[in-house]
Amino acid sequence: MSSMEIRVTPSDHPVGDDRLAEILADPGFGTYFTDHMLTVEWTPDRGWHDARITAYGPLTLDPATAVLHYAQEIFEGMKAYRHPDSSIHTFRPEENAARMVRSSGRLALPVLPVEDFVACVDALVEIDARWVPAQDGAGEKSLYLRPFMFASEAFLGVRPSQHVTFMVIASPAGSYFPGGVKPVSLWLSEEYTRAGRGGMGAAKTGGNYASSLVAQQEAIAQGCDQVVFLDGAEGRYVEELGGMNLYFVHRDGRIVTPETGTILEGITRDSIIELAGKQGHQVEERRFSIEEWRDGVTSGEITEIFACGTAAVITPVGELRWAGGSLPSPIATDPATGSTAMRLREQLVGIQLGLEDDTFGWLHRVV
Repeated sequence: MSSMEIRVTPSDHPVGDDRLAEILADPGFGTYFTDHMLTVEWTPDRGWHDARITAYGPLTLDPATAVLHYAQEIFEGMKAYRHPDSSIHTFRPEENAARMVRSSGRLALPVLPVEDFVACVDALVEIDARWVPAQDGAGEKSLYLRPFMFASEAFLGVRPSQHVTFMVIASPAGSYFPGGVKPVSLWLSEEYTRAGRGGMGAAKTGGNYASSLVAQQEAIAQGCDQVVFLDGAEGRYVEELGGMNLYFVHRDGRIVTPETGTILEGITRDSIIELAGKQGHQVEERRFSIEEWRDGVTSGEITEIFACGTAAVITPVGELRWAGGSLPSPIATDPATGSTAMRLREQLVGIQLGLEDDTFGWLHRVV
């Protein structure tokens, strides 16, 4: 139970009801933001203090603010869902909080206790509850939540910041696949790596995403949707996409996913491992080489590939391309029907939206 006291100053210019209805009808992703934001400060002598909810608005930063120079920052991505009875739930928020604790350790940032993280997210969702979209048959709508922490001290010395700010903002999100779930095509990056041994690969920090952008640009230039990275040591073991984890379904029903260590331990990834086990699949977390991928698809041993993340939940993987070659999709039938990926997706989304029983205890009721 959190003991953090959060001061609330309601916005004096909230979005009008008519305009909000227009936004929620077609929210897109990361385009519109709710009426409020949450902020908490940290210093070595006072610890976490001055927790407050205020009107959403710009930040004023000194040009010497440490994060602008040394990228000491971390973040999380999660969602709030409105259920058919109008209650509002988040999905496994304690796991997001625990991952932020791990990221804090890697980036030399102070630890925000799990219970305080959850209380902060809850507080913002409560005051901006009207921004959580109802399901209207036009896809899987939600309120995307972005907790983040950054070095806010104005100081150019290279050391951990002595002033840190934690914030939560929120943005209504429409369906990732408004036209229906479609396979994504992948570009195999053979020049760039996402992380190496001892690096920041397992932390959710902006630098990992910044380093992936040039490879993502290359993928788009090659006509692909996403980039897939190999390990930094040998350049042969599959790690993850720019923002999603991968799974390989075998002919006997086994599912293999690359082991963590240099990849992000996704909350959706972990949920799928549990769901797949309950559905009767043996799940292996191990090193998985690009040769095993190519040989498995060619021989028919690999019958399906899919990826997962907070935004897309689960998406089938189609063609793999690389400089001088390509590999067709292992999907022999319509990926929207009968596939392992879609069965897992249907159950996971059903739990998140309150349409299926939550036998795992994953949902956290906020309102």
